Amino acid sequence: MSRKLIKIAIDGPAGSGKSTTARKVAKKLDYIYIDSGAMYRAVTLKAINQKIPTNKSQKIVEVAAHISIQFKQENSRTIVLMDGNDVSDLIRTPEVNNQINPVAANSEVRKILVKKQQELGKDGGIVMDGRDIGTVVFPDAELKVYMDASAEERAQRRHQEFKSKGISIAYDEVLQEVKTRDHADMTRQHGPLKIAQDAIVLDTTHLSIDGQVEKVYELAMQKITA
Repeated sequence: MSRKLIKIAIDGPAGSGKSTTARKVAKKLDYIYIDSGAMYRAVTLKAINQKIPTNKSQKIVEVAAHISIQFKQENSRTIVLMDGNDVSDLIRTPEVNNQINPVAANSEVRKILVKKQQELGKDGGIVMDGRDIGTVVFPDAELKVYMDASAEERAQRRHQEFKSKGISIAYDEVLQEVKTRDHADMTRQHGPLKIAQDAIVLDTTHLSIDGQVEKVYELAMQKITA
C-alpha cells in the first residue's frame, strides 16, 4: 500500500529556522520542499536588476507575472532558479532583505505567487515554509507548524549566516532589520504572519536544527500513519 501524502505548512518569522528544518524534513520524508519566501525574494531581485523600485506596485506585479521560478534539489541544497539562472545566494543579500517588504505586501503579487504555490503542492507530498502557508496557501494542510524564536536569537543566526558568506554587516543592523521585517510581516493587510488556529507552536530559541527536524518529522509521521 502506498504511503499517504500530506501537505506540511511551516510558518514563522525570519531566522526562526523554518527553511532549514522544512528542507531537512522534506528530505527525510522524500517530499518536495518549496521555500515560498524565495519566490518573493526572486521577484525582489529581478526588480533590483531591472532598476525598478520595489514600491512601484504595478511594475512589481508585471515582474511577478512574467518571472519563472523553479526549485531543484542538489544533494542537501535547494537551488533556486530565476529565469533559468541560479540565484540561491543572490536572493539572500542585505540589499534584497532591505527591499523585499513592499513586494511581500503587494496583494496582486501575493495572488500570483500563492497560485503558483498551490499548484506546486496540490497533490500533497510537500513541505512548504513561509509566513502565510497554513493560513492562506494551504489552510487545509494536514500538519501546520509555527516556528518562533526571540528576535535576538534570530538576528544572531542571520549575522552568522552573513559572516559565513563573507558579507560584512553589524549585528545591531541585522537585529534592526529582523525587527523591521517582523513588524512589516505581522501588520501587512494581505497574508500577514500569524499563527493558524490549528498550528502547533514550536519555540526554537534553544533548539538545535537537528532537534527542530526531529520534532517536525515526528509530528508528520503521526499524521501520515494516522
